[in-house]
Amino acid sequence: MDIRNIAIIAHVDHGKTTLVDALLKQSGAFREHQQVAERALDRNDLERERGITILAKCTSVVWKDIRLNIIDTPGHADFGGEVERILSMVDGAILLVDAAEGVLPQTKFVLGKALARGIRPIVVVNKIDRGDARPDEVHNEVFDLFAALDANDAQLDFPTLFASGRQGWADLEVEGARKDLTPMFDLIVSHVPAPKVDLEAPFAMLASILDYDNFLGRVLTGRVEQGRAKLNMPLKVLRADGTVVETGRLTKLMSFNGLDRVPVEEAQAGDIIAIAGLTDATIPDTLGAPELTTPIQAIPVDPPTLSMTFRVNDGPLGGREGKKVTSRQIRDRLMFEIQGNVALKVTISNETDAFEVAGRGELQLGVLIETMRREGFELTIGRPRVLTRINEETGEREEPMEDVLADVDEPYTGVVVEKLSRRKAQLQDMRPSGGGKVRLTFRMPSRGLIGYHSEFLTDTRGSGIMNRLFAGYGPWTGAIEGRRNGSLISNLDGEAVQYSLWYLQERGTLFVDPGDKVYTGMIVGEHSRENDLDVNVIKEKKLTNIRAAGKDEAMLLIPPRRMSLEQAIAYIEDDELVEVTPSAVRIRKRHLDPNARKRADRSSDSSAA
Repeated sequence: MDIRNIAIIAHVDHGKTTLVDALLKQSGAFREHQQVAERALDRNDLERERGITILAKCTSVVWKDIRLNIIDTPGHADFGGEVERILSMVDGAILLVDAAEGVLPQTKFVLGKALARGIRPIVVVNKIDRGDARPDEVHNEVFDLFAALDANDAQLDFPTLFASGRQGWADLEVEGARKDLTPMFDLIVSHVPAPKVDLEAPFAMLASILDYDNFLGRVLTGRVEQGRAKLNMPLKVLRADGTVVETGRLTKLMSFNGLDRVPVEEAQAGDIIAIAGLTDATIPDTLGAPELTTPIQAIPVDPPTLSMTFRVNDGPLGGREGKKVTSRQIRDRLMFEIQGNVALKVTISNETDAFEVAGRGELQLGVLIETMRREGFELTIGRPRVLTRINEETGEREEPMEDVLADVDEPYTGVVVEKLSRRKAQLQDMRPSGGGKVRLTFRMPSRGLIGYHSEFLTDTRGSGIMNRLFAGYGPWTGAIEGRRNGSLISNLDGEAVQYSLWYLQERGTLFVDPGDKVYTGMIVGEHSRENDLDVNVIKEKKLTNIRAAGKDEAMLLIPPRRMSLEQAIAYIEDDELVEVTPSAVRIRKRHLDPNARKRADRSSDSSAA
């Protein structure tokens, strides 16, 4: 059967997974009247809750006797490692661009990677049905982006479709017939080249996706680069340096049909397949025939830019809410994670029972932590910090830099520019973007963005949209001011009491409700001033047998500020930790004992001097 391999790439929330739903339905991959969940490829609980794609997934449909292998990729910059690996499996790409939002930072990132691979993308201006759609302007923006990324003449001559993935149609003209996705299927078949294959060479496949199945175990997905894979054939696994790490037989060979993996007897070069039954093979190993001697070269993945410390939960409540609490269990889980997530790196920390986990951004690491807490883990997380490097030529210290693009309502431009300028951002462009909004473009250090997103939403009354993209390394920009307010710190163990909380409200913003468990060194609120303050939140009103002359005051509490996991991680300072358990997210001081905190402060002051 003739084959086309294609990836769908785009900025986050531009409609990739919804478009794949429509492609599956109109190709006949689902039975008539079959009940299918919206965004069928987003099977992970976190993907459904957050409305984002975290893991790349492969599906396959047949159109006019041609197999179309379609891979849905993540849109968020933190999961860029997934996109880079997937592009090595395909011969074409659909670049999806929102008809209203236009070209955004991640559009530039994914397109740059595709062009560097020599891929000639199909451009789809999606969400034409939006009231604020501007398809012609966006089409021009896309062409300018191709030119800015040094696309060759063949790539600049890209075909364009105008579509609505949610309504299930695409057309070559903005005001076309708008019937179905037939124009898109036909364009994929005519524009995307069939894979160039050598069927006589020894079988070889580069593992690009690793997942786990309760019945099959480890499942490795990739494209057959050469030869044929046959069930029960002998197999060996090569690392990038040529080392043989495993030998065995190909006992489970599967191809894709719609959303399902189906067993097959044979697969040939150019097809995307899944292999199960191996124990040590991982990404990006080469799976091949016994006579294969040279591994397939994998695409180098951009290095991590952000690091966090994962520690055991050594607080007073440690071990009460989770089942997996030891450093060995945490280590095994992290090592399991990096087998399939090539954008993460894990090293042993200098601290006791701690590990340094480096990744692309706060969201990527936040998703890992949230997954672990749902699996029953307890751990504490340190403040995110950027990974710097030394320029070998100049000897200067360099740090990761970001291109930041913010769409804000005009009245809020001043406060956004002011706040980001304090964080060492340099304003590069300011232009109206329609609907009373202004598009601001900044270049700034990555560490300046840590903890800023919630502040940005507050400053723009929830109407602002901010996107970021790693832009490389630049000279160290100096100190950046942190959180201005101090913390309210519990000085006793117990349960928070309404009487105490009512009196403490005037001191700042509280994080706990009456009845919440607290302990010495736990942060129960944000002080209204710059200094930390030890407070008693478990003090109860003294009762006497003397009747009060008047009525007691009604103790009405302001609802506490509840932080999500990502908000808590972004909020903490260097001397604070986030305690994560299956049932709670708490913030605490690194040193719980107040005397230990004072000694640590004195030593840090003396070292700074």
